[in-house]
Amino acid sequence: MQAVVPVGPGKVSFAEVDDVSAGPDEVMIEVAAFSVNRGETFQLETDRPGWRPGKDVAGRVIRTTADGPAVGTRVVAHLPHSGWAERAVVRAQQVAVLPDTVSFEQAAALPLAGLTALRLLRTAGSVIGRRILLTGASGGVGHYFTEMAVGAEITAVVSSPERGARLLELGAETLAYDVSDARGPFDLVLESVGGRSLPVALSKLRAGGTLIWFGQASREAPRIDFFDFFAGPEAASIKHFHYDSEPADGPDLATLVRLVATSRLHPELGRIADWSETAVVLDELRDRRIRGNAVLTTRKDER
Repeated sequence: MQAVVPVGPGKVSFAEVDDVSAGPDEVMIEVAAFSVNRGETFQLETDRPGWRPGKDVAGRVIRTTADGPAVGTRVVAHLPHSGWAERAVVRAQQVAVLPDTVSFEQAAALPLAGLTALRLLRTAGSVIGRRILLTGASGGVGHYFTEMAVGAEITAVVSSPERGARLLELGAETLAYDVSDARGPFDLVLESVGGRSLPVALSKLRAGGTLIWFGQASREAPRIDFFDFFAGPEAASIKHFHYDSEPADGPDLATLVRLVATSRLHPELGRIADWSETAVVLDELRDRRIRGNAVLTTRKDER
């Protein structure tokens, strides 16, 4: 079968690879669309023999398990890897069924960013009436979290007015273009940038507040001087969060799909292209020329 494979640091190409085979608890999907996450562009820079990219896919089931969705069912799935291909296999517990009202392109934009946002919201607890600082808010996680965090007062740190305008539409209260400009104190900080951003964001917490660290988009390690707590957020706490903490993603994917189907969640499809353009789209994503999700399609004749 055809697949997109790494061919050097940051580079990809089409190649013929061995066809996939499904195990006893796995379903096989004919991939109709997949999304590209910024983190995957980082992974492509590292030589990882035998590894193929692809976590977020949507398509039709072509082989199933005893308790899996029927053959022909439209589904979205979250894979550990190897989804940028004609076919993919995944545990049945990592799949959610799609109604006809949700397109393959919309569905493919959901898994990694949507699961992260949903589980961040769950980790944060009740957000109604709480002041929240969200760094690195321009991406899919920031978009989904802002839309789902109904009742919160969110200050979103974004890279440009254009990227921030959409967050204001989705419910953000205030924008900041640098974390140092955000006006605290905040009950909760969601920090995904790392580097200098994290200690500055930490200083914006109220006493007893919580910072949840869930990413390092700057690719720079943060440095924290714990004596700063005495001058700022006394009794505050720092939590590390990783989105891939649930044994099965299917139930949470089904929640995200239901929110999209009922128009309570709106994936932002910033770029949809045929998968022959994967290399071009990767460059656009690295250069931050895409606002929203980048989705590649392998079939143009299906929803």
